[in-house]
Amino acid sequence: MRADMAKLLIAVVLDLADFTIGRLGIIIPGFELGFDAVLGVVAVALWGWPGLIAFWEIADPTGQADAFVPTLTLIALSQMGKGKSKRPQAD
Repeated sequence: MRADMAKLLIAVVLDLADFTIGRLGIIIPGFELGFDAVLGVVAVALWGWPGLIAFWEIADPTGQADAFVPTLTLIALSQMGKGKSKRPQAD
C-alpha cells in the first residue's frame, strides 16, 4: 500500500507542476508539448500500460484542456490496489 501512496503523491506533485510550470508554453513555444511528453513517459514508468493514457495531453497543443484535468492523479487513483497479490487466508 505504501508504494501506491508514494505513486499517488508523485502524481499529485507532477499534476501541480503541470498546472503551474506547464503554463510556460505561453512564453516558450513547444514547452507545453515537451512537458506533456515527459509526463507521459513518467506515467508509463510508474504504471506501465495504463500510463499511456497520459499521452492524451499531447493531443491538445494549446494546453488549455489538459490544464484542468489531473491526468496522473486520476491514473494513480484508478490503479491503487490493483498490483496487490492476494494472501492465502489461514483457516
